Amino acid sequence: MIRLFTALEVPSSVSLRLQMLQAGLRGARWISPENFHITLRFIGDVPEDAAHEIDAALSLMNEETFFVELEGLGQFGHAKPHAVWAGVKPSPALLALQARQETVMQRIGLTPEPRKYTPHVTVARLSRRTTSPCEVMQYIEHNNLFAVPPFEAARFVLFSSRASRGGGPYVVERTYDLSPAFHTACE
Repeated sequence: MIRLFTALEVPSSVSLRLQMLQAGLRGARWISPENFHITLRFIGDVPEDAAHEIDAALSLMNEETFFVELEGLGQFGHAKPHAVWAGVKPSPALLALQARQETVMQRIGLTPEPRKYTPHVTVARLSRRTTSPCEVMQYIEHNNLFAVPPFEAARFVLFSSRASRGGGPYVVERTYDLSPAFHTACE
C-alpha cells in the first residue's frame, strides 16, 4: 500500500513568506517548509498496481498553466481548531484542475472526496490540549493581512507520504507539466 495525493508545489519565495508566519502560537507544530503544498486531491492508501493506474490517468490530463495567489489565514476545526492555514484564492483554473482530477480519480474507481474543496497551505497543526481557540483567533487576526504576489503553477505533483502525525515527509513520485498558456497576473 502507498498513500498518495496530488498537489501544487509552493515556490521557495512563497515558502520563505510562509515561514515568517511560523511563530507566536502556543502548541503549534509548524510544518516544515519542504512540505508546504496546495493539495488538489487526497487519494489515500492504495495498492501499488492502483498507483500505476493513477499515474497513467494523471499523465493523460492536459490542463494549462495558471497563476496562484495566497491571501489571508484561517483554521480548520471551528471551536476545536486543529490546523492553521494560509488561504489560496480560488480561481477558475485552479478549481477546474481540482475538479478534473476528482473526475479522473472516480473514473478509475476511487470513491469521491466527501469534503468540500478548500484550497490552502497548511502552516501548522495544533494541539487541542495546549492551543486555545481564542489564541488561534488572535494569531489569525494578527496575521490577517498575509498575502504574496501571484506565482505560476506550471505543473502538479503526485506525492506519497507515510502515515504519521501531522503528515510528511512527502516524496515526489511523479510530476505532470501543465501546458503553457498566455496569462496575465491579473486573471
